[in-house]
Amino acid sequence: MHPKTAEAVELLQKLIATPSTSRDEARTGDLLFAFLAEHGAAPERLYNNIWARAEGFDPRRPTLLLNSHHDTVRPAASYTRDPYAPTIEEGRLYGLGSNDAGASVVTLAETFLTFRRRQLPFNLIVALSAEEECMGEHGMRALVPALGHIDMALVGEPTGMQAATGERGLVVLDCTAHGRSGHAARGEGVNALYIALDDIARLREFRFERESRLLGPIGIAVTQIEAGTQHNVVPDTCRFVVDVRTTDAYTNEETVEILRAAIRSEAVPRSTRIRAAAVGDNHPLVSAARAVGRQTFVSPTTSDRTLMPFPSLKMGPGESSRSHSADEFVLVDEIDRALGIYENYIEQLAKIHA
Repeated sequence: MHPKTAEAVELLQKLIATPSTSRDEARTGDLLFAFLAEHGAAPERLYNNIWARAEGFDPRRPTLLLNSHHDTVRPAASYTRDPYAPTIEEGRLYGLGSNDAGASVVTLAETFLTFRRRQLPFNLIVALSAEEECMGEHGMRALVPALGHIDMALVGEPTGMQAATGERGLVVLDCTAHGRSGHAARGEGVNALYIALDDIARLREFRFERESRLLGPIGIAVTQIEAGTQHNVVPDTCRFVVDVRTTDAYTNEETVEILRAAIRSEAVPRSTRIRAAAVGDNHPLVSAARAVGRQTFVSPTTSDRTLMPFPSLKMGPGESSRSHSADEFVLVDEIDRALGIYENYIEQLAKIHA
């Protein structure tokens, strides 16, 4: 067993026992700040984001960010256990946030402490952030500018310690087709529902000219539709929602404008801030992952890496399928393995940068 496994598990148990839903993470922020301070790491705090710099920080060197989030979603109604009672049974550590992303938080924190006094060819920062689950204004959106220049990041999320080199972005379009009301029996008016259906058919068959080498085609799915007030009135408006999974082939803004031009309905994006993330095969982050036996893949889920304007790789203990589920758990063995893999990964990255 890794010499830091017991301490990492103890810290994770404390985090589980401390409710930390998004925008209410002050107490887990206190825990993490105290943990880093007790180990001499001189942590800093912005809102509920906790971070620290390794010793010997030199602005002439590139900087690697280690990041994961300590906020959680609310517990699912189908929990059969107390979500805030950390319990280990048959090698499983149960509790809300154990898998997503508490295991990554504690293993990355321990990894930072392992390397914070070592001579590396890059600077090292650990940032344990808040409001990831809601992508709030006081999470990584606020923290990234405060950290200064970052060249690359390792983001801890449950990936089975495999390396997610990319993830699609997200734009949700609220669309409205406009017609003219009339009596259905007399065939009067302009049916907004039919306009919407024509637009939906166009979106179903729509293909963008460019396709991301890593992320593939942009995904378009119409997920909601609403129209009409009663059976004998031709609807003058029809509203529908489009889920667009964006890629690095176009910016989110370009994607929106291309889709707007393809349909008659009005299309308004809720946000364009959740951007696709992709890191090239030849980037040191990917080369180091392959050097320690990690497989690369495209993640189906989004994370705070979409807010990072620098290359990033997502890799952490646990499995994505357990996230946001009732009776969430992470294996103690997964924490133990992650500590060793992270250390080997940093060492390989240092060799590449030497």
